[in-house]
Amino acid sequence: MIDRDLAQLYGVSTKRLNEQVKRNLKRFPTDFMYQLTAEEKEEVVAKCDQLETLKYSAQLPYVFTEYGAIMLACVLNSERAIEVNIQIVRIFTKMREMLLTNQEILLKLEQLERQTLQNTADIQVVFDHLRQLIMPAEQSESRRIGFRRQSEEQ
Repeated sequence: MIDRDLAQLYGVSTKRLNEQVKRNLKRFPTDFMYQLTAEEKEEVVAKCDQLETLKYSAQLPYVFTEYGAIMLACVLNSERAIEVNIQIVRIFTKMREMLLTNQEILLKLEQLERQTLQNTADIQVVFDHLRQLIMPAEQSESRRIGFRRQSEEQ
């Protein structure tokens, strides 16, 4: 997001936002914030109608990543920035709780999978024994039981 939009979001002036950023530069590494070049500024203004007023600004705007937007909520002292910062902390706490809950669920699923694999092996053994009972192995020349006629003996 561009500094002007974030300033509006947090209820401060762009000048105030930029002052706080300059006072807290260590909190804004390049993966949190960077300044647009003149060419990038022209491209952004050409693509985004709501940024038309930037065309006349002599200053090159700062652009903030999501991390930078969160960090701004920490360094700004407006009521809105404080509210946003509190909400961010609450969201992160909920996400952490969800991750822990999901880990427990994943562990239980893994246990069920192991049990299922063991049960599958046990069931396979039962089926193998049933097959042996249903189709006994061929016996070599089984003897007939009972009386035989003379014509059968030959």
